[in-house]
Amino acid sequence: MIITAADLPGRRAYRLLIDCVVPRPIAWITTIDAEGRINLAPFSFFQAVGADPPSIIVSIGKHRDGAFKDTGVNALAMNELVVNVVTDELAEAMNITAGEHPFGLDELRLAGLTTAPSQHVRPPCVAESPISLECRVSQRVSIGREGAENQYLVLVCEVVAFHVRDDLYANGRVDPHLLHPLGRLGGNAYSHPGEIFEMERPAATRPHDLA
Repeated sequence: MIITAADLPGRRAYRLLIDCVVPRPIAWITTIDAEGRINLAPFSFFQAVGADPPSIIVSIGKHRDGAFKDTGVNALAMNELVVNVVTDELAEAMNITAGEHPFGLDELRLAGLTTAPSQHVRPPCVAESPISLECRVSQRVSIGREGAENQYLVLVCEVVAFHVRDDLYANGRVDPHLLHPLGRLGGNAYSHPGEIFEMERPAATRPHDLA
């Protein structure tokens, strides 16, 4: 079967895309507005994209009324955000913060969560999350037809600090057996990492790697 994306009406292309690109990591993002009000929301259009400096991207869509989500509004205004990792234990709390709530509502309080201070940016970390990434926005790109309801704001962000729970961190690495991150699938579905296994990469054969 071949499905031409332009032939899919409404949000059907979106639904098919998120069914195909799985599992996706979840960026549970804290931001603040100019008045210091904290917002917390999850996004699964998220990935690491660079190492020097360490960088991530997150894509933020619009509400059904066409307005950008609070996370995007705050990130554009303040140029800062914190990405918190969602684990199995935090799934229900994350789901509560995924609702379309009025601007200015404290989602952390709604979900029974607490904050921990950041060192380099103004938005706080989610204290219950085992990993938090303090980030500054370095680039912004709009994707989608101008004025369309499916327009997205892509933020490229530099990670300026890593918060890692002590028991997860050893020899400069995070133990994947202890993290238990939640993954996003299509619809209302989520996934666990499942069995963890290792494979060694093939030996390098490029000439500049042979010295």
